Amino acid sequence: MLFIVDFDGTISKKDTIDALLEKFAPASWEDIEQSWLAGEIDAVECMSRQISMVRANRDELDAFFRQIELDQGFVPFYEYASRFGEVIVASDGVDHAIRMAFRQSAFPAVQIFSNQLTFTSEGISIAFPNRRADCLGGNGNCKCAVAREQSAITGGPVILIGDGKSDACIAQQADVVFAKGKLIDYCLQQDIAHTPFSTFSDVLEAIRTWPLEHNASPTAIHVKG
Repeated sequence: MLFIVDFDGTISKKDTIDALLEKFAPASWEDIEQSWLAGEIDAVECMSRQISMVRANRDELDAFFRQIELDQGFVPFYEYASRFGEVIVASDGVDHAIRMAFRQSAFPAVQIFSNQLTFTSEGISIAFPNRRADCLGGNGNCKCAVAREQSAITGGPVILIGDGKSDACIAQQADVVFAKGKLIDYCLQQDIAHTPFSTFSDVLEAIRTWPLEHNASPTAIHVKG
């Protein structure tokens, strides 16, 4: 069983990249965002252009990342879910922000699949080690590819917990979908079975009803299919 958990707006209370750009980039970053939302550019081009606009030194950025607010309900969720499957973070944000936020909040060490942040003399740059040319979502971090590779190791159903556009493609393939924010709208539009949630306390309450102790099959935990 594989739990794939988004970070920005899912574990974090706000979208980290948007907050970063609001603080350290000129307002024109929003024009690039609108181009992405309209489908005129893909996520890779959007993120690359936006990140290049950030002007801040490492101390300023690290201080910002340490202030990221996280859903504290993730910890009891993780402690329970990891007894029965693998819990990973798959984000189309940046790895350094996630690690800094986790460390600051004393969250458990979780395997992270994300885009890579590099510090430069002028600010930061971004690389996409998990990019796939055939990614249908055009994301820097192809969550579908991450799911395929990791579920081949773990076996069992794939459970997605997410909130936004970068989760849309994998929502069509996951066995179970927990959705909040814009992902709910997408699931409704595409007729994807999903469970709405607000916090990880809601997710934990739901998975506690699953017969995990008995090595539940996908049917037993009410997955799609």
